[in-house]
Amino acid sequence: MTTEPIKMYTTSWCPDCKAAKRALDSKGLPYTEINIEEVEDAAEVVMQVNGGKRSVPTLVHGDTARSLSGFSIVKMNAFLNDAGLA
Repeated sequence: MTTEPIKMYTTSWCPDCKAAKRALDSKGLPYTEINIEEVEDAAEVVMQVNGGKRSVPTLVHGDTARSLSGFSIVKMNAFLNDAGLA
């Protein structure tokens, strides 16, 4: 079964982004990293799904979008469960 990669909105300096990437890598889940400092309109997408907050990492899969700022495995697992990836 192939699944569409998770979109992960990040910045280059974000420690929570690095933690989220490690967690997805450890689970073998594919993701596409989108740096909001480099990709036009990416910050607007992040603010749209986070109630106006420029919060990273923000993960998007299908209709599920969530900021994992203040990263924890619990938050990651909740996102994966809601997105049907757990």
